Amino acid sequence: LTPGLLAEALKLEPAAEALAHVTARARDVLYIGRGTAYPLALEGALKLKELSYIHAEGYAAGELKHGPIALIDEAMPVIVIAPRDAVFEKTVSNMQEVAARGGRLILIGEKRAAEEASVEIEHFLAMPDIGANFAPIVYAAPIQMLAYHTAVIMGKDADQPRNLAKSVTVE
Repeated sequence: LTPGLLAEALKLEPAAEALAHVTARARDVLYIGRGTAYPLALEGALKLKELSYIHAEGYAAGELKHGPIALIDEAMPVIVIAPRDAVFEKTVSNMQEVAARGGRLILIGEKRAAEEASVEIEHFLAMPDIGANFAPIVYAAPIQMLAYHTAVIMGKDADQPRNLAKSVTVE
């Protein structure tokens, strides 16, 4: 089941590459997620920073009002990682807060998530329908592809990011 869903998510690579043209022009990017999507938000921001050198932050969507909401404007893409899980409706509420402040919403969620969000979504990566337990594995693919393609579009060497070692050494 999960390998097939992951293969389906990998088919989103052309869409992730197209979206990378948006993130490549950004100075700052905010990733948000709740529950199991929160570590994915952290990972997405980390990979974007490491490969493209764009300032990116990952936040728990429930903490949006504790600082990052002040940064949201029409220039900042906000990438929302929103699998259909027990906290999806709360994530939709956070998307509405971003939209109310003129934020540029990029949604990574299941096919019907954009319709249910009831806000304007600038870009949407439609993920396969998947149970919440396996979503982190499958959602990691487009997040990593987005960081990779952003770096490539910007002319960065994604295989040798500056100031990072490929392996950990022990003294």
